[in-house]
Amino acid sequence: MMAPTLTTPRLTLRMPVLADFEHRAAFYASDRSIPEDGPMDRRNAWYNWAADLARWPLSGYGPFSVDDTATGAYCGEVGIYHPEGFPEPEIGWFVVPEAEGHGIAHEAAQAVMAWARQTFGWDRLVSYIDAGNSRSIALAERLGGVRDTSLPGSTPEDVVIRHDLRGFA
Repeated sequence: MMAPTLTTPRLTLRMPVLADFEHRAAFYASDRSIPEDGPMDRRNAWYNWAADLARWPLSGYGPFSVDDTATGAYCGEVGIYHPEGFPEPEIGWFVVPEAEGHGIAHEAAQAVMAWARQTFGWDRLVSYIDAGNSRSIALAERLGGVRDTSLPGSTPEDVVIRHDLRGFA
């Protein structure tokens, strides 16, 4: 299965292509990846990225690459992740440094949450976020998510944020 193409007023969410890996490799080579088990070398970044992409044919969901529709510039990745050890599917994101602070991840995540509700009928998604990743926690809360200490994380240290999808038609 391939990812569908989703659009928002500013963004195009699409199936990742090989060239998109360079952005993920750069992310994992930097200190920005510390909350995501990084930094890691290129080989391990590849394994991580490829495993995320494998969700599409295996589960019917996975990461979307996010492009600025007007310019075609790659902005990042937003999608549904569910690697081994995650209690349930997670909505997650990363954006390239030049896309930070422009609402890209927020806009793309709303589109993915609506798609998940319409496609799978799910009532919720979660976000598992490292407690030190305050920007990601703030984004999850701006998306309407609430901290839920009753849900298990992917690690005991995770902040678990529950997103109610029932408001998405």
